[in-house]
Amino acid sequence: MERPQPTIPVDGAAIRTRRKELGLSRNECAKAAGITGPYLSQLELGARREMRPPTYTRLRTVLQIQQDDRRLLAPPEEPQHRKDTDGSHQGAGRPHPDEPD
Repeated sequence: MERPQPTIPVDGAAIRTRRKELGLSRNECAKAAGITGPYLSQLELGARREMRPPTYTRLRTVLQIQQDDRRLLAPPEEPQHRKDTDGSHQGAGRPHPDEPD
């Protein structure tokens, strides 16, 4: 069985900002990148947050972003606190309201 192609998390607001800096309409940008206007809109609004590498590369090229420039990428997510099966929590604890600091 073939593994699915990885995706790249993107920052829609950064995509929109860069597109506007270059004076491109959404449709002009999308057409040049080989994607649809609605797809680009979904990315910019955050309804879609990941792209396949070839699509990201085409969009990055249209937006004149160098390969090593990470400004279109989503920032790394903050580590989430997880609850262990025994009910305890991992991560930074909070003092109990009745305990002195």
